[in-house]
This record gives sequence, structure tokens and C-alpha cells, in this order.
Amino acid sequence: MDAPILITGGAGFIGSNLADRLLADGHRVRLYDALARAGVERNVEWLKSRHGDRVELVRADIRDKAELTRAASDAQAVFHLAAQVAVTTSMLDPVEDFEVNILGTLNLLEALRARGGAVPLIFASTNKVYGDLADLDFRLDGDTYVPVDADVRDHGIGEDRPLDFHTPYGVSKGAADQYVLDYARSFGVPTAVIRMSCIYGRGQMGTEDQGWVAHFLIRALEGKPITLYGDGCQVRDILDVSNAVDAYVQAWRRIDEVKGRAFNLGGGPENAVSLRRLLEHIADITGREVDLSLADWRAGDQRYFVADSRRADAALALQPKVPWREGVANLARWLAEERRLNIAVPVLQAAE
Repeated sequence: MDAPILITGGAGFIGSNLADRLLADGHRVRLYDALARAGVERNVEWLKSRHGDRVELVRADIRDKAELTRAASDAQAVFHLAAQVAVTTSMLDPVEDFEVNILGTLNLLEALRARGGAVPLIFASTNKVYGDLADLDFRLDGDTYVPVDADVRDHGIGEDRPLDFHTPYGVSKGAADQYVLDYARSFGVPTAVIRMSCIYGRGQMGTEDQGWVAHFLIRALEGKPITLYGDGCQVRDILDVSNAVDAYVQAWRRIDEVKGRAFNLGGGPENAVSLRRLLEHIADITGREVDLSLADWRAGDQRYFVADSRRADAALALQPKVPWREGVANLARWLAEERRLNIAVPVLQAAE
């Protein structure tokens, strides 16, 4: 319990929630973060206010090999969440995207390989490793794309789906994903990969490029227009961050059983929702009509992605997922309080 747990990208949305869970369990946590994203300093302050000097911040870039090696030198485990996270940014600057997502990951893996001692590493990957899923057929059911294939419709996209990297972001995250798995196979570094669908929840300061559930809520709460790219009928299985944190912690605790494996993680079919349906729910809970406009589809966008998380649920012994309507209302309430907006958001229960 004395050796720190290293979280790269630890000041970010998922990283800070993961840190809070580990700190509450009695661990020391070392946050490694460049603090490049606006507002993440508040996450560090929040963690320190709750957990005091058991939180350590190393303000550095994931591309700084020497600093990263030092940060990993005495860690008992590593959660690697630092990344360039936006498809749009990768299209504008693919070199930086490569350096952060591939080279940064390789630097970290090499630090652990050189150190020895079988230090576990859990990597945050993405559903984008499966490409745009353009080979799947869909039918339009009202405002929602529905897969024609019954197995995909009932369970979602599984880990047996062939990898198909689209956009520089998809390539860089996919390559890092494969490096992490191969270091378990080739060098015995105990690693596991979590391929996430859309995560939302407390602490998310979403933008149009990343963290879109929070972005939609922020715009609606502030009475600002929202742009949908595509037709808005695309479907995602959204997952509350508390459930995502459970998966990461369980992957570490069970690393001897799951090392060298990749798991799809999302809300599953029961938490699958089209963008248009989500916006209807947001209008209901905020009491504000959403000002909506449409724009062209973005590169590599999937009309449908729902994670088949049955393998993760079983291997990691995961708890039931927060229902999406309840979770989105919780996030809306937190955002309204964070922004000091005089908007009463109802408390929804699972039965609703």
C-alpha cells in the first residue's frame, strides 16, 4: 500500500475518478499529467482536498521519456490514460497524435520492461480500433440505427471483431493497443487493455471533439445551440464513469488472470441510445428546448457502436451498470451545480 499507483492522464476526467477510488481504498496515487486541458487543475485540487498528501502530481508530458521513467520507477501499478483523444485533432496534426499516443505508450512500456518486477499496466484503448463498421447493415427505426444482424443487435460488437484502424487517431490508439498486448506476450509485462465506448459522468468537462455527453448537457443547460454531425440517429452505448472505474480496478486486481487480454467496455445494449434520443432526454430533465443544427459526417464516424461487454463482465466480475437516463440526470445536476446555474434537475431512480 505504500508504493504509489501511477496514473498517466490522472488529472483528466476518467483519471481523476479512478484516482479518487484508489485513494479511498487507502493507496497513494501519483498523477502524471501535463495539465494541457482547460479545467483539469480543478480535478487535482479536488483530489488533494479529499485525500491530502497521498496525492502527488508530476506535471510533465507523456513524451518526456526521462521524467516518465522516473515516475514509473517505484510504482506498484500503472494505469495509462494519457493520450491525444480527439479524431479532429489527429486529422490536423497526425505527427503530434503519433508522438503522444504511440511513442508515449512505448516509452512507458519500455520503462516497465527495463525495470522488471512484473509491474501491471492497464491501458485505456477505444472502440475506434474497430473502424467505421461500414460492412455492417443497419435499418433506421425512427431516430435510431438498428443492426440487421441479430447477434450484433442483441449483444453488440465483441472482441473477435477484426481491427480496422481509421483516421490517425484510430491508427495511433490501435497501434498503442497492440504494443501493450504484445509486451505481455513478448516480454512478460502484465498488461491488459480496456477498449472503451462512450464514458460520461461527474468531472467531465466535455467539448465538441471529446466528451460529447457532457458537451450536450453543458450547451443545453446554458441555452446554447448544439451541432450534430451526421443525422443524429447514430447509436452509442454510454457508460457511467463509476462503472468504468470498477473495470479498471478489477483488471488490476485480477491481472494474473487477465494479462495479455483486451476487453470491450461500454453500457451494452441496455444503455444504447441515439444522439437524438439523448437530446430528447436532456430537454426533459433540463426543461429547456434544445436548439439543434446538422453538419456533415466526420471522418471515421460510426453509425452504431455498442460494446459486447460480456467477456469483461465475466472476467472482471463487474457490477450492474448505471441506467443511462439516471446517470445522465446525475451528470446534468452536477454540471448545473458546478456552473452555479439555477436549474433544478430531477433525481431519477433506476425504475424510471
